[in-house]
Amino acid sequence: MNRYFLFFLISLISMNCSKPDRPAFHAMVRAGYSGEAGAILDGKPIFASIGEALSAVPEENDKPFIIFIQKGHYYEKLKVNKPHVHFIGESRDETIITYDATGDTPDPAGGTYGTWGCSTLQINAPDFFAENLTIENGFDYPTNASKTDDDPTKVQNPQAVALMTSGNSDRAVFRNCIIRGYQDTLFPNVGRQYFQKCIILGHVDFIFGAGQAVFENCDIMSRNRSGKNPTGYITAPSTSIQFPYGFLFLNCRLLKEDHNLPAESVRLGRPWHPNADRKVSGSAVFVNCYMDNHIGPEGYAKISSRDTSGNRIWFELEPDSRFFEYASAGPGAIASPMRPALDEKAVKWYTAEYVFGGWSPPENRASQK
Repeated sequence: MNRYFLFFLISLISMNCSKPDRPAFHAMVRAGYSGEAGAILDGKPIFASIGEALSAVPEENDKPFIIFIQKGHYYEKLKVNKPHVHFIGESRDETIITYDATGDTPDPAGGTYGTWGCSTLQINAPDFFAENLTIENGFDYPTNASKTDDDPTKVQNPQAVALMTSGNSDRAVFRNCIIRGYQDTLFPNVGRQYFQKCIILGHVDFIFGAGQAVFENCDIMSRNRSGKNPTGYITAPSTSIQFPYGFLFLNCRLLKEDHNLPAESVRLGRPWHPNADRKVSGSAVFVNCYMDNHIGPEGYAKISSRDTSGNRIWFELEPDSRFFEYASAGPGAIASPMRPALDEKAVKWYTAEYVFGGWSPPENRASQK
């Protein structure tokens, strides 16, 4: 090989390797940045926090505003109130948005946050997009659970949401993300959302709410809740009866984080009825999913709720919910009267296209230069 051509080739490779692999973006967030917020670096504004970067999004934003978030821990409680905001992380495992509020955490506006206010990241506007990052609620549930009931420091309402959709949220997309918590991790409560190749961790009702969500090729990871039976419940949908779809899991894996998690100790779901609302009929459907042995023949559980008068009402699998599965595989795929199944004809209606009703999620942003 000509030595000049070889030198050129080596130089070209070196140049390409020295450039960070990142998409086009409108703002950058860098952990530890100490300069002026919004200062221009390489032609783009740079910020130390994601909240500061969100303030740079135009009020009437009508096209994607891409925020590139470098590796680091960002201890922030965030609300996205503007449309078309895109978060692109530098690394799924090392770009971490975290906060540790619970249902009992005091709200600066008065009272406590409750389940609806404790989320680390709340999406209130349409067309949000996130890729290659971790969203977590960092509340230490295991340590809190180990405290005695008379310990004044024990949190009595340990709901701790990592991610919530609310308000005007619709058409939200999460690709290659980790969504991590314990009780009530993921709260897709309004609109349509798409989760692709995500890892979602929790134990009690850790995917819950009234929204329409498709989970495709995701790992749904149950965490241990020592000394409890059941140890956990994967879903607690509160789908309105007017919607034919709630949560749809396509080609997902239902796994356990801890090999000590007892066999047959986790339920696929239970029919949550906020305020004992009779207009709710929660839907969660599992199609072509692998299930480890923590899932057993008793696939679902009843749940209670109090109505507006304070009366406690119990809701059962039937007729209070729409839970089904089709073509489950693995040691947890156990045929049982407690696990309703779809037939070949019915399963054809359970696709992302039907759930989304004409909306097509956008392509990956991280691969677009």
